[in-house]
Amino acid sequence: MGRGAQAATQQASDQERARINALNQQFLGQQSQLGNFLIPQYQDQARNPGLSAADKAAVTGQSMGALGSAYDALQQSAANRVARTRNSAGFGELADDLARQRGREAAGLAQQNQMDFSNEAYRRRMAALQGLSGLFGVDSSLLGRTLGIPSELINARASASRGGSGFFSSLGSSLGSTLGAIPGMFL
Repeated sequence: MGRGAQAATQQASDQERARINALNQQFLGQQSQLGNFLIPQYQDQARNPGLSAADKAAVTGQSMGALGSAYDALQQSAANRVARTRNSAGFGELADDLARQRGREAAGLAQQNQMDFSNEAYRRRMAALQGLSGLFGVDSSLLGRTLGIPSELINARASASRGGSGFFSSLGSSLGSTLGAIPGMFL
């Protein structure tokens, strides 16, 4: 290869490298901008993962209201039967039984609501950790250990949540993996 061809090849190579470096800088700027937007949101979600007090009160009120409506309807039906037949035999026992059943159902529903609130908080925290790990390219079990969450629990939860298609989970993992891979595409 002659000096002219070698110089032209070197110049073309330098121009291509400069173009790739400029493109990498552009992608790095975009990644930084997106990271600056997403990181505070993920951190806030990790720190405050659960439902707000107002949301919890709304869920509890609605579920308990539905339960109360069902038992109120049963109580009213029994009272209507007494009025229609003018025979109150067994009404007291039925009213007591309905009250006991209503109490058991209310306790079970309150317990289920608390479990649902806890599971939702955990799911949101894991989605935030996965999003952060995707942005930083850090293993989520490492982030979990810094928060005192056993890695076995994170791995089991992560594998269980992969079956679901939650918005935050899929957003975090897809954005994190995409942003982490961009600089390496042009090297």
